[in-house]
Order: sequence, then C-alpha cells, then structure tokens
Amino acid sequence: AGDNAGAALGLDAASGDVVVSIGTSGTVFAVTDAPVADTSGTVAGFADATGRFLPLIATLNAARVLDATAGLLGVDHAELGRLALEAEPGASGAVLVPYFEGERTPNLPDATASFSGLTLANTTRPSIARAAVEGLLCGLADGLDAVRRQGVDVQRILLIGGAAQNPAVRVAATQVIDVPVVVPAPGEYVADGAARQA
Repeated sequence: AGDNAGAALGLDAASGDVVVSIGTSGTVFAVTDAPVADTSGTVAGFADATGRFLPLIATLNAARVLDATAGLLGVDHAELGRLALEAEPGASGAVLVPYFEGERTPNLPDATASFSGLTLANTTRPSIARAAVEGLLCGLADGLDAVRRQGVDVQRILLIGGAAQNPAVRVAATQVIDVPVVVPAPGEYVADGAARQA
C-alpha cells in the first residue's frame, strides 16, 4: 500500500472524510466510492485495496515552511507555535506565500516564497510566525478546494502528520478550513493500514 492509502485504512477514513497530512510536504486526499477524473491534472486519482478511491493533491511546502520560519526567527517549533498564537488571525495583514521549493499544487516549479503586506506595525515575530502557519494551511486549503471541484463531498478533515501536533497549526486550521477539523491521537497510521492490508 502507498503511504496515503495506508493512512486512510489505518485511520478508518470513510466517504466524506478528507485526510490532510502535514509532513515536510503535504497531501490532501478524500475517500470516495467513485473515481474522479480531473482533466486539469491537479487532482490525482488513486485507488486503494478496499475498492475505494483517493483523489489527492500534493504540496511541496508544508512543515518545511515551519522549519524555515523557525530558523529565520531563531526558535524551535514549540516557540514558533507560541509566537503564532500571540498574533491575531490574519497576522495583522502579513502574508507568506510559502513556495520555498517551488510548488506542485498549483504547478509552479520555479516559484519562490515571499512575504507581503508587511508594515512597521506587523513586522513582528508573532505576525511572521502566524503568517507562516496560515500560509502553509492556505496552500492545503487550496488543495481541498481542488478536490471539492471534482464533486467530492467533504464532511470533515482528519489532520495528521508531525505538524498537526503544533497547537498553532490546530487552531489556525479551524479558522482557515471551513469544515470540522479532527486531530486524531498521534499514531503510525500508514504502518497500521499496511499491516491491516497484509
């Protein structure tokens, strides 16, 4: 089983569930009973071993956005999260377009990251931290929109991956994504799913 198919099985994800995995890169995939065919090529169509389908998008920039921003601010991930929670939603207008490694969704291989909307008032450590968290989540929310455009019903988000344990990511996810967000207990969902399939 591939990582995403294994995770879906390990999570007991069902139709209406969308898994958002935030590792170094990110994935957004739904569990559906029917395949989707995205003629734009944005959403890839996968199947799993149970006969279900996993329409998926992938991003290159997820937790690595937090890594880069923590390095810029000279803090660890816990402190980055604390700083981000000090700022108001919207980071007082500071915006990070987080394409540090180009981007896969949307397909912009030569894109670069950029901050915009910076002023003397919002160029603060909390606003920069918040803009990073929101930037990575907005990229994943764009992917969710691409999956929805394929007619996929989205009832809830299952937020997994290392960055899902960051309190700032959890809080901001509920503000950026417009459906209920559930953070399952940390686990080895890919391995669990692969073991169940074996």
